[in-house]
Amino acid sequence: MKRLLAAVTAAVLVSFGVALAASESASAATLTQVTNFGTNPTNLGMYVYAPDSLASRPAMLVLVHYCGGSASGIFGGNGHDYVTAADRYGYVIVLPEATRSGHCFDVSTQQALRRDGGSDSTGIKSMVDWARNRYNVDPARIVVSGFSSGAMMANVLAAEYPDVFAAGSAFSGVPAGCFATTDGSLWNSQCSGGNVIKTAQQWGDVARAMYPGYTGRYPRMQLWHGTTDTTLAYPNFGEEIKQWTNLNGLSQTPAATDSPQSSWTRTRYGGTGTTATVEAVSISGTGHTLPQPGMLAYAISFLGLDGGTPPTSSPPPSSPPPTRSNVMLVGAASGRCLDDPNGTTANGTQMQLWDCWGGSPQRWTYTASRQLTVLGKCLDASGRGTVNGTPVIIWDCSGQANQQWNLNANGTITGVQSGLCLDAAGAATTNGTKIQLYACWGGANQQWTVRN
Repeated sequence: MKRLLAAVTAAVLVSFGVALAASESASAATLTQVTNFGTNPTNLGMYVYAPDSLASRPAMLVLVHYCGGSASGIFGGNGHDYVTAADRYGYVIVLPEATRSGHCFDVSTQQALRRDGGSDSTGIKSMVDWARNRYNVDPARIVVSGFSSGAMMANVLAAEYPDVFAAGSAFSGVPAGCFATTDGSLWNSQCSGGNVIKTAQQWGDVARAMYPGYTGRYPRMQLWHGTTDTTLAYPNFGEEIKQWTNLNGLSQTPAATDSPQSSWTRTRYGGTGTTATVEAVSISGTGHTLPQPGMLAYAISFLGLDGGTPPTSSPPPSSPPPTRSNVMLVGAASGRCLDDPNGTTANGTQMQLWDCWGGSPQRWTYTASRQLTVLGKCLDASGRGTVNGTPVIIWDCSGQANQQWNLNANGTITGVQSGLCLDAAGAATTNGTKIQLYACWGGANQQWTVRN
């Protein structure tokens, strides 16, 4: 840990030190410290920034500082573009603060690398839960970003809590689990030197072991790294790409490659737009000094923080939608139909994908009340759930918001109550794939065609 603090102090704090020293005192009053926010086994500090113009259903950014840093330092220093964007777009920022000697986050111990394991990630999850309830946060728009030690933590949080975070942006990090140690140390020289090399499947398995049994979607991830980084060596960048493409079921071959700026090489996987599933930006000739001016604007767009409250999360308009009777709903990725297994009418039956055959278990009616009905039952978010992975089932029609759906022009079907998308779990396309709610991210597994 001392080596990481020294390296980051030399490479990052020197670069930004004057600005940080000046801005910490000026911006500290805009932060609010929160105590007694829940389980906090490693005595982390919690700070929150909620702008005056807070959205009614805001997004939440968890912003994690570098080793040797602080909440106020990243708030007023090289993370300040996130703050000015929060003023513009009305989202909440949660800033964890490491309080141990060196002010580094634990991404190394066994407790740190297990969901609810009892280290820093557990305390940060408590902060998320507290802020989500306090500010009526949109559960589909909780994202994380971090720099250096914070970037490593962003990777770990996204791996351990894929049902919480919709996306992440990591500046100069390493794959989740790369910094693991067995002696209680927080430093792993093999990983920092870029000498831990695995296959994409192996890296995916390292992350999946942090939340055993989870079968849902993993967050979208944006990765940044300088090619001359000697603190967390550049090979870690390629290993991160392997991990997040594997977790999202993607090829290692980019869908698009471009250069937004002369020294940047950007590759996108699983899509070619601003919110591609995985986006990786390599900065030629740059060391451990990220982010640099202008970079956070790209992160803000990737994380979806600049879109305000999505239309799919808004209340339905007062005029009733056009009704559709006796139609099939066909998944764009699979070509298979939204199907009531075996035509059952039992409450709680989870819907699935199945080959389209046109029978009554695949014939849906969309009503003026925004219900989707099949065999006299309503499509329903199980338990009135509003979190990623909520099963989509059938139930007796009640008229409640968890049984109301918007059929959107972009092909998505979103829950009126949750704002989440009707999603084929794991982006699978096979018969029997379960249907769930998940944060809308633009994938073909969340797009549906209405067919007579």
